Amino acid sequence: MQRKKLLILVSPIAILVLWQIASLLNIINPLFLPTPYEVALKLVELLASTDPAITIWPDISATLYRTLVSFAIAAIIGIPMGLVMGYSDKIYYSLEFFVDFFRSLPATAMFPLFMLFFGIGDESKIAVTAFACALIIVVNTMYGVHHASKLRIMAAKIMKASKTKLFTKVIFPDALPGTFAGMRIAVSLALIIIIVTEMFIGTNFGLGRRIIDAQLVYRIPEMYAAIIVAGILGFMVNTLFVWIEKRTVHWAGK
Repeated sequence: MQRKKLLILVSPIAILVLWQIASLLNIINPLFLPTPYEVALKLVELLASTDPAITIWPDISATLYRTLVSFAIAAIIGIPMGLVMGYSDKIYYSLEFFVDFFRSLPATAMFPLFMLFFGIGDESKIAVTAFACALIIVVNTMYGVHHASKLRIMAAKIMKASKTKLFTKVIFPDALPGTFAGMRIAVSLALIIIIVTEMFIGTNFGLGRRIIDAQLVYRIPEMYAAIIVAGILGFMVNTLFVWIEKRTVHWAGK
């Protein structure tokens, strides 16, 4: 376990070392690549400041709120839809084109459409993100149902289990690992789309807004600091989700 924790640090340390070397050798213009020390100072300032014009905490809160709301809506829609599509061939073939068509479209291509319906507020950001993430959850849940253990299904049928018990006691538990895999992808995708929408749809608060504003006025250390915060936020959300998954789907692979 101790060795595993040490190995996790290898990549961040390697990135910092390469970054420092690139800065010292001026491989890239210092205006566009400040030193790790400069970025670290700016990061501490953004996190420690109580000045509303400087602190990054309102941006973190806004981005996290939009991400979690979008993900929750996607899960509420995607899980039942995926279960039903996986369980019923009629419903699957009825909705197959819809799911595959919109799953093939980049979420960014849907921005103008959602802005027309929901405006430029949080509603459009959350709606387009939830839509894209729901499709991911639908597909993974559906295949989770398809890959349910045939042996356990056969055993349940031999024991004359009702369709309700077959679904709740065999198919649904077997589908959960696939469902959680989709949810894990979806929660990371939600953060990505929310940050992109904050950049291009516009908002008063959000990490995307902080990044693009800093880039436009060449506050480059602040831009890098905000990008690092976004990365750390994504890592923490993913780590928390993995922790929940391990405790919820403890039978996966057994």
